[in-house]
Amino acid sequence: HAGRVGDVAARLERAIGELLARRRPEASICPSEAARAVDPARWRDLVPEARSAAGRLADAGAVEVTQDGAVVDARSPRGPVRIRRPR
Repeated sequence: HAGRVGDVAARLERAIGELLARRRPEASICPSEAARAVDPARWRDLVPEARSAAGRLADAGAVEVTQDGAVVDARSPRGPVRIRRPR
């Protein structure tokens, strides 16, 4: 992915994978957790990019993005979303 996306985006994708790897298989994470892992000082600014990273990973089949328990397109929902391993 690094050729297509910037360094921060690639770091966010890696952070999502690493955070999920440390959780129970059925657990999910918030995009803000990946943003915090990449840049604790300006994580709030990175949340939209973290959602985009989740969308790219979902497109690749690596994760699912959910809202209220239902799988959604990471780019479209307003409000909070979660990221989990595919089920």
